[in-house]
Amino acid sequence: MTASDDPPFTGPHLDYGPANDADGTRVVRAGLPAEEPYEPPLPGPVFAAHYHLPGEVEGAPYAYGRDANPTWTQLEQALAELEAPGDPDAEVVVFSSGMGAISAVLLSQLRPGRTVVLPSDGYNLLSALHERLENFGVQVRTAPTGGDGQLAELEGADLLWLETPSNPGLDVCDIRKLAAAAHEGGALVAVDNTLATPLGQRPLLLGADISVASGTKALTGHGDVLLGYVATRNPDIAAAVRGWRKTVGAIPGPMEAWLAHRSLATLDVRTQRQAGNALAVAEALAVRPEVRDVRHPGLPQDPSHQLAARQMSRYGCVVSFTLSDQAFANRFLGRLRLVNDATSFGGVRSTAERRGRWGGDAVPEGFVRLSVGVEDSVDLVTDIRRALDQAG
Repeated sequence: MTASDDPPFTGPHLDYGPANDADGTRVVRAGLPAEEPYEPPLPGPVFAAHYHLPGEVEGAPYAYGRDANPTWTQLEQALAELEAPGDPDAEVVVFSSGMGAISAVLLSQLRPGRTVVLPSDGYNLLSALHERLENFGVQVRTAPTGGDGQLAELEGADLLWLETPSNPGLDVCDIRKLAAAAHEGGALVAVDNTLATPLGQRPLLLGADISVASGTKALTGHGDVLLGYVATRNPDIAAAVRGWRKTVGAIPGPMEAWLAHRSLATLDVRTQRQAGNALAVAEALAVRPEVRDVRHPGLPQDPSHQLAARQMSRYGCVVSFTLSDQAFANRFLGRLRLVNDATSFGGVRSTAERRGRWGGDAVPEGFVRLSVGVEDSVDLVTDIRRALDQAG
């Protein structure tokens, strides 16, 4: 049988084209330029502070290095394809860090006299932004993520900021429900999607106006890149955050942008493996008598599981739990062989830390945030059990 005689493929993806590709296919090809003979599939980073600029500036795709860069453009296109597959209106603006992206949204969309609702249990640097926003004359309200607590604070709000699952407590809120209520009152809705990644959750398709993430974590996954981005289908929001990036200079380096784009190709396989490993670790921790309050959205007994199952396609790599006190937690962390004592999360190598050492998070002294990597799950569980036995 020749190739032309092959029977037609009749698998589940019957419509043909990029918009219908499965995530595992999409991440491998997202943002790549058209194929050219003898050219690499992903061109190398473009290092340029300025560009040849004949004539007038208006309409020039690249004029100055703080405005745009071809390496950013390809990464932004790739991320737009992941955040809102098949939607030509989706735009992404990349930043030098997740905090650069978060700050760009909050400080471009709020002004004196406006009101924002933040999670009281979100990423700990939100508290610093809370204070700064109030100094700028913005009214800030807070409520917990769990139980859709922010719903009660929406009256008169201009912006609702969600973080789901929350970091580090791993509570989940109903994006659809909260977005509908916020929009009814005229508020914009932004979701910090760092922990889920766009393969685990797509806030723009759940009703949010803005999806924000730190690319430092699972998106790039190797612990070697600082990056952030903002995704939206609203051109005015995109223009505002892009203008903020230009004004404050919160731009990513071309090497960081290129590394991030390169890393996207393995995002599906990494996060699938990490989610499976995280569930195995959470199940092992949940039966240990010295461990309490084990949280992972994938655990059937987790308070957030049913809601997470409705809006997430995978549950992330983070497991949180509490040991009796600071000393026990430190002994446990010191006896791990396969889990490094480090902050951040989402990397291919497992890490853990006693979160209370930083301050700013309302967690017990023995609270541990564990980021599960891509190691063999049996080895990880064995290592964790052994460390608990030795630390006890």
